[in-house]
Amino acid sequence: MPFDDGVFSSVAASARRRLPRLFADYVDGGAHGEWTMARNRSAFRKWGIVPRGMKNVETVDAGVHCFGQQWKAPFMLAPVGFAGMLHPDREAGAARAALRCGVGMAVSTFAIDSMEKVAKVGGAPLAQIYVFRDRALTRDMLARAAQCGIDGIIVTVDTAITPVRERDVRNGFRHLSRPTLMQMAGLLAHPRWCLGMVGRGTPAIGNLAGYTTAHGIMGQAKEMAAQIDPTLDRTDLEWLRSEWKGQLVVKGVMHPEDARVAIEAGADGVIVSNHGGRQMDPAPATLDVLPQIAAAVAGKGDIVLDSGIRRGGDVVMALALGATAVSIGRPWAWALAAGGETSVENAIRALSQEVVDILGLAGLEDIAALRRRGPDALWEL
Repeated sequence: MPFDDGVFSSVAASARRRLPRLFADYVDGGAHGEWTMARNRSAFRKWGIVPRGMKNVETVDAGVHCFGQQWKAPFMLAPVGFAGMLHPDREAGAARAALRCGVGMAVSTFAIDSMEKVAKVGGAPLAQIYVFRDRALTRDMLARAAQCGIDGIIVTVDTAITPVRERDVRNGFRHLSRPTLMQMAGLLAHPRWCLGMVGRGTPAIGNLAGYTTAHGIMGQAKEMAAQIDPTLDRTDLEWLRSEWKGQLVVKGVMHPEDARVAIEAGADGVIVSNHGGRQMDPAPATLDVLPQIAAAVAGKGDIVLDSGIRRGGDVVMALALGATAVSIGRPWAWALAAGGETSVENAIRALSQEVVDILGLAGLEDIAALRRRGPDALWEL
């Protein structure tokens, strides 16, 4: 049976009609054979959530405290590179939607809107960064984050190598700075998208524009991606901890030993992520490795599960298996592409309501009750 992702299925279908193919495939695609993407979704089919009656669920509170913040629902918008190319509302529009709904958001290093612009929206977004070969660049990003009021950073550790993403290769996505005639035809075949983008001026990677003289967003991305330090280890995390006084989160953790190293180096939490299947392929599903990572962290930091979340039941399963909260990437990117800020808000509210419904039907009045029940809330199928 095909997966029914509810509101995210409908917004994805709408977004695919609106977007030029090279951008739709950029959002949709993964590395190599895309097996990891499939595993991330199918892992949730291994579990059911046990319905419970005769419990007082007149009011259900889905709020959580995560990464030093209080969220009204147990999820955040993950950092998504180039999201601002999907709709004129860009990352700032998604941030406004997240703020109204009371959920977290992280702005990508490769965002079109800069962290300063997103931070002006309010709501204390987190900033996703890399450790660059030139540590001065990383220090400057940390200083900028602190100056604009960001109190939490996410350092991504699983992208030292960029694998082949075959859809992007076929579409020539990484050569967009000098589009071919075929690419131009593909862009012009979507006039609404073109008019929206033209109205916002020449796009640039807002967070990185001051660090590169390359032309075009792909040129900027290529030059800065080459700056990501492939030698990053525990010592570098300890250095980052000494440079940054706010919340420090490590993203891209898929092994319990990496989780232990991150926490011992001073991280306040980890994000269990295989980059939505866009890096290592084949790799295990994030849900499958979550229990071991939760055991390794042993309550010493927050754990957010990334990759594969689409429905409220997915969120509840992840929390029952040890996550503090979850993050969604492609789902909010599709929603942004389909209808901008309003569409993102609608999608967040729909997912939040699903979480509340599932908690209530499971006889759980809040997230604390879910954590007390833990895996006993689930049934292995």
